[in-house]
Amino acid sequence: MKTLAIRLEDEQHARLSILAKLSGVSLTDTIRDAIESRIATLASDPEIAAKAEALTAEIDREAAEQRDAIATLFGTSKRTTPRGRQAKE
Repeated sequence: MKTLAIRLEDEQHARLSILAKLSGVSLTDTIRDAIESRIATLASDPEIAAKAEALTAEIDREAAEQRDAIATLFGTSKRTTPRGRQAKE
């Protein structure tokens, strides 16, 4: 569980508080619901998905480079491909 502190404009806080009260849901749960909704929206965005794919590829490349560096430093001969599989020698 993480705790976050956020700043809201007074008017935004007032509207959020009233809506939470009218819906019979706590302010915390109202904020959590809004965050979940935003996460779902972003996760279904094709542009975000493309960025995630590019980031995953970059992570794979960096991990392969680090594995190769470790193999070189410690004398192992197993080199890796960008996907983390051992290359055939």
